[in-house]
Amino acid sequence: MSLSPKTPFQNLPSPPVAEKKPVTDTRHGITRTDDYAWMRAENWQAMFKDPSLLDPAIRTHLETENAYMEAGMGDTAELQKVLFAEMRGRIKEDDSSVPMKDGPYAYGTLYVTGGEQPHFFRTPRDGGEKHVLLNGDKEAEGKDYFRLSGIDNSTDHGFGIWGYDDKGSEYFTLRIRDLATGEDLSDVIENTGGGGVWAPDGKSFFYTLQDENHRPSKVFHHILGTSQTGDRLVYEEKDPGFFMGVGGSLLDDFIYIDIHDHETSEYRLISTKDLTAEPKLVAVREEGVEYSMTEGGDVFYILTNDGDAKDFKIMEAPVEAPGKENWKEIVPHEPGRLIISHMAFARHLVWLERREGLPRIVVRDRATGDEHAIAFAEEAYSLGLSGAAEYDTNVIRFSYSSMTTPSQLFDYDMVTRERVLLKTQEVPSGHNPEDYVTRRVMAPAPDGELVPVSLLYRKDTPLDGSAPCLLYGYGAYGITIPASFNTNNLSLADRGFVYAIAHIRGGKEKGFAWYENGKMEHKQNTFKDFIAAADYLNQQKFTSYVNIIAEGGSAGGMLMGAIANIAPEKFAGIIAAVPFVDVLNTMLDDTLPLTPPEWPEWGNPIESEEEYHWIASYSPYDNIGAKPYPPILAISGLIDPRVTYWEPTKWIAKLREVAPEAGPYFLKTNMAAGHGGKSGRFQRLEEIAFEYSFAIKVAGKMAAAV
Repeated sequence: MSLSPKTPFQNLPSPPVAEKKPVTDTRHGITRTDDYAWMRAENWQAMFKDPSLLDPAIRTHLETENAYMEAGMGDTAELQKVLFAEMRGRIKEDDSSVPMKDGPYAYGTLYVTGGEQPHFFRTPRDGGEKHVLLNGDKEAEGKDYFRLSGIDNSTDHGFGIWGYDDKGSEYFTLRIRDLATGEDLSDVIENTGGGGVWAPDGKSFFYTLQDENHRPSKVFHHILGTSQTGDRLVYEEKDPGFFMGVGGSLLDDFIYIDIHDHETSEYRLISTKDLTAEPKLVAVREEGVEYSMTEGGDVFYILTNDGDAKDFKIMEAPVEAPGKENWKEIVPHEPGRLIISHMAFARHLVWLERREGLPRIVVRDRATGDEHAIAFAEEAYSLGLSGAAEYDTNVIRFSYSSMTTPSQLFDYDMVTRERVLLKTQEVPSGHNPEDYVTRRVMAPAPDGELVPVSLLYRKDTPLDGSAPCLLYGYGAYGITIPASFNTNNLSLADRGFVYAIAHIRGGKEKGFAWYENGKMEHKQNTFKDFIAAADYLNQQKFTSYVNIIAEGGSAGGMLMGAIANIAPEKFAGIIAAVPFVDVLNTMLDDTLPLTPPEWPEWGNPIESEEEYHWIASYSPYDNIGAKPYPPILAISGLIDPRVTYWEPTKWIAKLREVAPEAGPYFLKTNMAAGHGGKSGRFQRLEEIAFEYSFAIKVAGKMAAAV
């Protein structure tokens, strides 16, 4: 193996060589040796709360990797500044959202010029002076990392629950703010999931507590003015394989306890007429059956895949007896029509659905049953349903954008069908949609399935195979990657790149079956689909193999590790952000935050030998070979509870050991951040500029890019 002549990473210093400390593990009669298991900090739970506790040997290795990365990327410093300035120039710095009406007020967020954090405000309902309730920039002063989870006002609008994470570990602290005075009460609730749900009287709220393994396993009831230690335990989920959340209805009649993994769900309800009552079970969890609820006065509307409704249907049940035996179908299942979410209002039922990969909003008159849809005509676009903060309304809010069209926010009257444009995303440095093309093409997979690929490029980009391409993919958990407007991507398109999103199996772009056929024993389809997208773009001369830089993060980072092992010759470079690459070891470690809840997605290799083999067949760390890997950039966060820092660290060390003549391989560890990277809006742009500078450098476009 040798470096490609196009590879610009020449004259690098010697890369870090990680110490090898073999650890063996035997499962199902199979023994594996992991030379880099020592990189997993034994005290990771404590370290997430206090990063100074990290083993000095591990810290030294991460710092050495960061230094090597700086050496390899040092010549992009000026380009990063240029990219950052461009991206920042496309953001309206003193931007403000359109406030959402709620009782006597309307609530929104704003940013100030130069500010990193959001400010939360309210105005009188029909307009007037903004009153800032929470100044994120002020709260973040003096902190390396700071992330707000938002602020939720009580029903009487007297108080607000607000939460923050000041480490990146996603343990949120809750405070209570007097919205009239701006002062916080003495109440401090630590180690939460990030929010709370008010009781209607505004004197207490419900929240989830994260346990020592970073799982939301308990719901507590907190009364204002008391200590967290005295909070009443409302419900405890004993199964570590389930996540848990707490929410409330628009009518303030119920507190919802939502218990779920990636394929099974269960709801328990607390009537706000009796906050001390035991939560009432709606329908007992059944493996593979999902349901979610919204209240419609005297009935609940239940979105579920029960029976053979893979693409979901909507049921109705009386509020007084919402058990499954009383569910009545009102919106039937239609194969290929995936119902994503639903909301109920006094006179209307609303849902967001997707057909043939494109979203639309459907409105039904509850009295007459008449339906109509809200849709758009572009080849590829994104549609988001914001709903409303009030139940007794005819007006809902939604957003629309495409890869060339800036985001537009609308209020929509469900009776008159009048659509009012409230706001169009402003691009201060200028943007002409006519200069760009957005398309959706279909790439044939090896088994005959057609994989949607969304494209963005300038009209003057030559489609002769010479254009560089950033090909993005995710493909897990049923998450659909929208073909939405992103000003950052224009920095690539303006430099001659084709920006592409491969809507691969593992998401729900083409219905629930698209998800099912990209998980568990079918996981290889995700990788084959992504490679098929690269093949199609190469064949149709949108780009060529020597010009494709692949990018993915988290589970999409696992995708990057897999396609690097399967078809390294088809990619000029790979960007893997917080990559889930040590899949087998992680799924064998049931103490890690996400492992038990993730078994329905990947398989349980502890209990099942068959599922062990599924994962072992593609786990990137376990399938590294002496192959012609392209340059790889891995990015991680030291206190990331979702994809722990040691996964990419081990991956890079092993790549360097097994395929030393390929690459090169770079690891950038954010020493004061977690899964989402840096927390400020401009700090995040610095990270994107860094990633894009890697892509531009790999593409050999450095000279023309600055």
